Amino acid sequence: MANLALNLVEAADIHPRRVAVRLDDLVLTYEELDERSAQVAGLLAAHGVEPGDRVGLLLPNVPQFPMLYYGVLRAGAVVVPMNPLLKAREIEYYLEDSGARLLFAWHGSADEAVKGAEAAEAGFVPVAAGAFDHLLTGQAPQASLTGRADHDTAVILYTSGTTGRPKGAELTHANLRRNASVSATTLFGLDPEDVVMGCLPLFHSFGQTCGLNAAVGRGACLTLVPRFDPGKALEVIQRDRVTVFEGVPTMYAALLNHPRRGEFDVGSLRLCVSGGAALPVEVLRGFEDAFGCIILEGYGLSETSPVAAFNHPERERRPGSIGTPIQGVELRLVGPLGEDVPSGEVGEIAIRGHNLMRGYWGREEATREAIPDGWFRTGDLARQDEDGYFFIVDRKKDLIIRGGYNVYPREVEEVLYEHPAVAEAAVVALPHPTYGEEVGAAVVLKPGARATPAELRAFCQERIAAYKYPRHVWLEAALPRTATGKLLRREVHPPADLGP
Repeated sequence: MANLALNLVEAADIHPRRVAVRLDDLVLTYEELDERSAQVAGLLAAHGVEPGDRVGLLLPNVPQFPMLYYGVLRAGAVVVPMNPLLKAREIEYYLEDSGARLLFAWHGSADEAVKGAEAAEAGFVPVAAGAFDHLLTGQAPQASLTGRADHDTAVILYTSGTTGRPKGAELTHANLRRNASVSATTLFGLDPEDVVMGCLPLFHSFGQTCGLNAAVGRGACLTLVPRFDPGKALEVIQRDRVTVFEGVPTMYAALLNHPRRGEFDVGSLRLCVSGGAALPVEVLRGFEDAFGCIILEGYGLSETSPVAAFNHPERERRPGSIGTPIQGVELRLVGPLGEDVPSGEVGEIAIRGHNLMRGYWGREEATREAIPDGWFRTGDLARQDEDGYFFIVDRKKDLIIRGGYNVYPREVEEVLYEHPAVAEAAVVALPHPTYGEEVGAAVVLKPGARATPAELRAFCQERIAAYKYPRHVWLEAALPRTATGKLLRREVHPPADLGP
């Protein structure tokens, strides 16, 4: 039996009374979560959903998400998770592209979801806590798991679409089961006593694999936060005695800069995990000093289930590095023709292993382009040191070429983060008539801090080569980001009247 839902069935057998999921005062044991998933599978059968059919989930981090997630898998169908902030036309695209027969949507997103489902001619089921529980109570459960093979698709995760319309990465039962297992055992060291913070969106691969599937696979508790807020997160860490916090760099920066963080007891934390984007070294050091808990940085993509590399807990940790490949996965750096790049030089990260997606749903050409020789081309540029540790330089498409010189935005951002007034920074290319591209920087200051664009420009000029420092710096109240906290560089624009 390869079905990923077996993780929940086994956890319910071993730990029936242990808390599986909680949201504030709402608590679900493993036995209860398993029962709800069986009722969801029965509900799907009543709607005519068959093994292999796609089912859309448009929910925030609420207990109904894991009920539906494992219920869809239990029925042998394919989960198509979606951001609950999507608009109708985007929902229509996801449903039509995946061929989903049915959409479950949280009541807060119902207006847009109904429009999207109608346009895509998909069935629609609203989800609200009380009403949905009542619906399941009257539903005959599907007690048995539908048989699935390792290579069968379990989830279609749509990429963020930074290079065009989103593509659906087909992740198999084996991809997700093993990636969650390796993460839980060799990286996080999870056991049933652990409480994992679930503030990463469950519709995203990071939250799904490292949060939901890893916790369930080890019988641990996942405590949910529907929408990240640093004050609420600190409150939950203290209340639930959270032991493992998983987040993206913006979450760590927000927690570090929260004015009341010293009022909360965070002594239960034993491990923090960062991924989704590069964690500035200054944020890492500041957080560890303030919270007394180490951060292990990892790396992955939707197409790799997602974890591919990690700063392993039993090895030397190198701040600024994504570490080394996880068990069962290989990483190498390649040049434009797929040739190996010598140690110390910049190349594109290529990945192969148990975590590699089956392909892009319905896009054979895009799949061949992304995996031309069995190695997935990530589009991320990195260096590898003599000990095999990888250091991300930047996204290939984010590279700035100023007068023939390569400028890696992350390097400049790291310098800006060293300034005591800087909370966030985004370095982008600006058009230039002579150099082709010029270096620009959007900066968000810490609460109450003061610094002028000229001061920040001079700060960089003193610390990096003349061709690298940003000639144009401007201040912003916030930077544009995806729902998972990734910086949207394409949405970073200088003001119309950019001053000196």
